Amino acid sequence: MSLLITAAFIGFFHTLVGVDHYIPFVALSKANNWSLGKTNFIVFICGIGHILGSVLLGIFGIVMGTALTKLTGIESWRGDLAVWFLIAFGLVYSLIGIRGAYKKNPHRYLKKGHVHFHRAHGEHDHEEISGGRSINTFWMLFILFVLGPCEPLIPILMYPAAQTDITLLIGVTAVFSAVTIGTMIAATTIVLKGVSLLPLKNLDRYSHVLAGCSIFLCGVAIMVFDI
Repeated sequence: MSLLITAAFIGFFHTLVGVDHYIPFVALSKANNWSLGKTNFIVFICGIGHILGSVLLGIFGIVMGTALTKLTGIESWRGDLAVWFLIAFGLVYSLIGIRGAYKKNPHRYLKKGHVHFHRAHGEHDHEEISGGRSINTFWMLFILFVLGPCEPLIPILMYPAAQTDITLLIGVTAVFSAVTIGTMIAATTIVLKGVSLLPLKNLDRYSHVLAGCSIFLCGVAIMVFDI
């Protein structure tokens, strides 16, 4: 029972402290005008991918009798790779956003005594990024979370549970997984609701730039502070 409680505790705080578990979803949801339902569905799928990689690695290690140090080394390598992927993703997305914002620069023209506004390629670019690129954005997020390991799962939970019995191993894995994904969804929803209250209407043109910068800074923060 104590190990199950530990699994829930670690799953909650590990997710809450790791801002990469929800900030990218919030940023991309706002930039692409995703509904809350769509956002949470994407969080759920990415959460499964995030956990599945570590679970499969842990099961393989337990079955094959692999030394724990080797598995933690692999997880550490996966973590470094995921951080660099997050930074690169944020940087590239920012550049795409800057290009789109530049093309959305509005200009005026007069017609029959009225002032009109026209956006050169503006609406088309918005659809290109928010609509046409939505699937690509999802897959980038999914790959990112598959690469990212659940660092405490194998050494703190799976290996100790495996020393007792298979039922406890399944139990701690299930509890950790459920709490982690639940916390990801809850944190994303709360932060998204909070951001929605901010007066950001005038920054719509730069929404993709801000999303990319948020993701980039999230990756930098994880690298610098090792969170």
